[in-house]
Amino acid sequence: MKKIGLIGGITWQSTQLYYQLLNNRVAELLGGQSSCECLIESVNFAEISTKQAAGEWDALHQEITEIALRLETAGAEIILICAITMHLSVPAIKEKLTVPLLHIAEVAGRAVQKKGCKKVLLLGTKYTMELDFYKDILQHQFGIEVLIPNAVDREIVHQVIYTELSKGIISESSKQTYLEIIKKAEKDGAKGVILGCTEIPLLIKQEDCDIVVIDTTKEHAYAAVEFALG
Repeated sequence: MKKIGLIGGITWQSTQLYYQLLNNRVAELLGGQSSCECLIESVNFAEISTKQAAGEWDALHQEITEIALRLETAGAEIILICAITMHLSVPAIKEKLTVPLLHIAEVAGRAVQKKGCKKVLLLGTKYTMELDFYKDILQHQFGIEVLIPNAVDREIVHQVIYTELSKGIISESSKQTYLEIIKKAEKDGAKGVILGCTEIPLLIKQEDCDIVVIDTTKEHAYAAVEFALG
């Protein structure tokens, strides 16, 4: 089994979900008392969030790259960033890293293709929804048409992530708001919704929606296990 390196704490709510998914998947595939061989370096999300809001992306890229390199030095044979927004750091990391980095957008693209969806709604932080680093991979590598919510709804989705889900707060009213946003996209022809933030699966499940739900946290973790087990 290859060792998986996790860059976590962005937020710890989703990092614990990754840890659970990785271990459950290994146990499911290997049986017995099997569990995942992994390393985790977890950051202080308050510091990350402050730098994101201030636009200090160069400092963040350097910090995340240094973490990836420490995990590689410690024996990690593949790296996962347990947060979608910080995939903005991937180009900087790949310049230094010698082991693979499993990009969550590529995993999501394969999952969407497997489900047969051509047009999807992307939910995530405002950075993920508004910048191109995630959407471009879906559109150019996989030919997927990507919808994002309107400006007001994007702000709502973002604020729920940062003020509730990052703290483990699961609000029924926020869930209903998300579902209304998903319904709007469904009317616009979306056949699926990508939960493009690793905390959103804490709030939205497949059983809540009439369209296909792509749980990128689960897909990312399972793809890592597939790599680790060869």
